[in-house]
Amino acid sequence: ATYFTFYFNFINFRGFFTSIKIVSGKYDDLEGRKDHNVEVAGAVFTDDGDNPDTIRVEGHTGEVSHFQALTAALSATVGLGNIAGVAIAVSIGGAGATFWMIIAGFLGMASKFVECTLGVKYRDIESDGTVFGGPMYYLTKGLKSKGLGKLGKVLAGVFAVFVIGGSFGGGNMFQVNQAFQLVEHITGGETSFLYGKGWLFGVIMAVLVGIVIIGGIKKIAKVTDKIVPFMVVIYVAASLFVLISKYDMIGDAISQIFYGAFSPEGVIGGAVGVLVQGFRRAAFSNEAGVGSASIAHSAVKTKYPASEGMVALLEPFIDTVVVCTMTALVLVITGNVAAENASLNDAQAILLTSGAFASVISWFPYVLTIAVVLFAFSTMISWSYYGFQGWAYLFGRTKKMEYAYKILFLVFVIIGSAASLGSVIGFSDAMIFAMMVPNMIGLVLLAPKVKEELNKYMTAIKSKKA
Repeated sequence: ATYFTFYFNFINFRGFFTSIKIVSGKYDDLEGRKDHNVEVAGAVFTDDGDNPDTIRVEGHTGEVSHFQALTAALSATVGLGNIAGVAIAVSIGGAGATFWMIIAGFLGMASKFVECTLGVKYRDIESDGTVFGGPMYYLTKGLKSKGLGKLGKVLAGVFAVFVIGGSFGGGNMFQVNQAFQLVEHITGGETSFLYGKGWLFGVIMAVLVGIVIIGGIKKIAKVTDKIVPFMVVIYVAASLFVLISKYDMIGDAISQIFYGAFSPEGVIGGAVGVLVQGFRRAAFSNEAGVGSASIAHSAVKTKYPASEGMVALLEPFIDTVVVCTMTALVLVITGNVAAENASLNDAQAILLTSGAFASVISWFPYVLTIAVVLFAFSTMISWSYYGFQGWAYLFGRTKKMEYAYKILFLVFVIIGSAASLGSVIGFSDAMIFAMMVPNMIGLVLLAPKVKEELNKYMTAIKSKKA
């Protein structure tokens, strides 16, 4: 992420306001222009050795809007990590860990820009117009264009295996399991009508998830572009309410964060919180560098790959710089940052955050429970799409294979809700982390292609202004 920040001249900062303008539709008219040299479907344009296979579908209208692609990807990242992961991070490293999470969020914006630009540039299309892409495609097509076809195929195959495992584990079983634990706790614990009936909760969630995922990316996007903004607004609003209620303590909290950031405990805690507690679980980080988000972004309606890369860099900002920071501030201000909490597991960490809010807003644990269920639900539907793309890459894009994966995914929803996951989740989360290895190799090798796409898009914007 640091390398990409310098290589692209701090695109994570320079491109921030441009990305907001793209999402708002300010540059939509560029898509219809014919006076700028850009690859379109069927065009004969070639680009520094690109073969026709790598660019044959660039310019296809795609399936979803910039905003829908953004929310579909955000739904897989804004989740339990913002609630439980942050609590563990600040418990391990103190308030200073917050500073390092913010830095990691800003740097991650550059990685997200690179992978999502490549996701659109090397996406593919079926005869019925369905668009799909992601690391499997830019690793194979992109590296082939650089004479590294064999390496690309190996890396793509490895990534596909990991993304399938990640979708069943961290993107499914972990989510529903943690959601059930919180619902069970808030409804009475051992006296709850759901006590010991995780399978029932799992069946209900499986039915709801099934209704959405059978519809594909368009149906997923329509759901997430409504759920995600609602979740983020509610959570941030509650955080702001707590901060305003204890406004006299904000100055001290910020001092703790900066003082702790440069203490040995702060640096170690920040690294552990972001890398281990973050990337170890897909929903516990902004997924920058993992490659998964590029799968959702590849379906966007655009002929400028860099335009979607610019939109994608907003994800780490929203997920980490905004939402995670809000959680950390609430925990620090309410006095819930303590070394004895460093050994908490995820379910206990969620309750710690819940208690922090409850100390100011007594009824908030009920709202948080609803939010956690929505977080889990949106994460599962997005990860089902990610996992299926890996599945289709390995086993073929047929209806039989599609339904085989989706049925298997729904079965794991029920298993995850009823089971004590233990080492299974640890293994699944390790696969999500392992997705970074083949993906990052590809991102570094293909960075020059991304720079070309960025220059192309910025030229189009400048010509529009002129």
